[in-house]
Amino acid sequence: MVQAYILIQTDVGKATAVALTISEIPGVLTAEDVTGPYDVIVKAEAPTVDELGRMVVAKVQKVEGITRTLTCPVVHL
Repeated sequence: MVQAYILIQTDVGKATAVALTISEIPGVLTAEDVTGPYDVIVKAEAPTVDELGRMVVAKVQKVEGITRTLTCPVVHL
């Protein structure tokens, strides 16, 4: 499995709704409201990098209220 953290910026006041919606997407392990430059941090997994990318583009980025995402794949060194 490939895992990644997805850092999300949202419209003002939308972080909780975005986190709740994203938490229902298959492959999402956690979706948490946070403070700082990002509003929500998601941990997700998929069988391949391509499937992870498809999840982010086809499902996560389509959630209403998201303004920007940054996907950070987990590496095991």
